[in-house]
Amino acid sequence: MSRSHTHVSQEVTAQACPLVEVIDHVAGKWSISILVAAAHGPVRFTELERSIEGISRRMLTLNLRRLERDGLLTRTVHPVVPPKVEYSLTPMARELYSHLAGLVEWADRHRSSITEARTAYDSTVAAAQAAGQSRP
Repeated sequence: MSRSHTHVSQEVTAQACPLVEVIDHVAGKWSISILVAAAHGPVRFTELERSIEGISRRMLTLNLRRLERDGLLTRTVHPVVPPKVEYSLTPMARELYSHLAGLVEWADRHRSSITEARTAYDSTVAAAQAAGQSRP
């Protein structure tokens, strides 16, 4: 491998690393669901738990802590008995939510096209396998 190629590879990796790190945190199945659920104002743990289908209490707790650590959620404990805890998006998370909303709109617009593409691809692969080819 040439030196120039290695340099380009290292440069691309250096530029991509922060992006990959952030995407790993905010693009997870549960993180996106939490951010979307909290986008319309402060939300309590039990409200999140009820609104996010399939998430366990443990997974919700871990994701809330991680999003708080990343500066995307603010946890507020109200001094009442029993304690009332609410989670809110930070300004940084509100900005992220505006981009997520665009992604959600894109996914809604293209859902049927993606389904059609998958069906066509699967048919092509199945036909190739039936003909003894590894891939079309």
